[in-house]
Amino acid sequence: MLIKGVTLRGLEVFETLAKTGSVAQTADATGLSQPAVSQQLRNLEKALGTDLVDHSRRPMVPTSAGRNFLTRTQAVLSELRLAQSELSMMDLSHLPALSIGLIDDFDNDLTPRLVTALAESLTECRFKMITASSHDILSAIEADEIHLAVTATTGEPQPGLIEFPLVRDPFILVAPKGLIPAGKASLSQLQQLPFLRYAADQLISQQIETQIRQEQLDLENRFEVGSHLALMAMVARHIGWAVTTPLGYMRAARFHDDIEAFALPFGNVARRISLLASKDWADQLPRTVAQTTQGLIQRQMISPAIARLPWLAKDFKLLGNPA
Repeated sequence: MLIKGVTLRGLEVFETLAKTGSVAQTADATGLSQPAVSQQLRNLEKALGTDLVDHSRRPMVPTSAGRNFLTRTQAVLSELRLAQSELSMMDLSHLPALSIGLIDDFDNDLTPRLVTALAESLTECRFKMITASSHDILSAIEADEIHLAVTATTGEPQPGLIEFPLVRDPFILVAPKGLIPAGKASLSQLQQLPFLRYAADQLISQQIETQIRQEQLDLENRFEVGSHLALMAMVARHIGWAVTTPLGYMRAARFHDDIEAFALPFGNVARRISLLASKDWADQLPRTVAQTTQGLIQRQMISPAIARLPWLAKDFKLLGNPA
């Protein structure tokens, strides 16, 4: 039983306020009035017996107790949203076949769980799941070879497709452990080792290179690596440093003892991961899959990443609301 005064609406208000730092923005996001937002927060803080946000700061930021409670709040709400998504799919059990393409960032953590959630609801459905690069996934859905795609996007409109933004995946720097003793990376420190690039034909490489050109940086072009795990292994072995994202960093858990992650010392940019569906889909399925995927991303990827790298909290986050 919840403590009296702890409500789901209150938890949603606190989660949104922790993200926006603004009562006005929280009111817009939740559909409540600003006084109602403030009242929900006061009720929650009174029930818990502690301040969850620093009311004297603008924008508001969570207190130490608030940060700890926020992690639990996000987990609880993620589970509820996931359960709600699964229930909303019950009337889709007639679907005969479903093919989904997902970028390989998700192959270990998200894909198996997504298949499980879908299979429990779509009991008569035959599934085809493919894992590939963003370019290949985009090409497959544009050619009508798959029904749904979970992929990084270029930011350009996709003719004939509906886009459900899922997560903002910011670019971060990874370096060999001990290379940057001060805890904050600088370009001068990085000059000790070469820059390791993703293969040029990968979308993530092209997005990183665009940022490098915008910053007018002159980085040595000596190493180009097609495999993400190979790239992280080279960083772990002190061959060089690289730019990746939190999804990429968490996927390389085997190397975490030998690498360190830092905020990017040039620019504040990110890639967007979205679910794409053909406009021919007339039912709720794409939106439901997007909801389910977001719940899994929050629970399996965002929360563990922020627990390990708290400075990611403002930038590594879900986008929009497919509900």
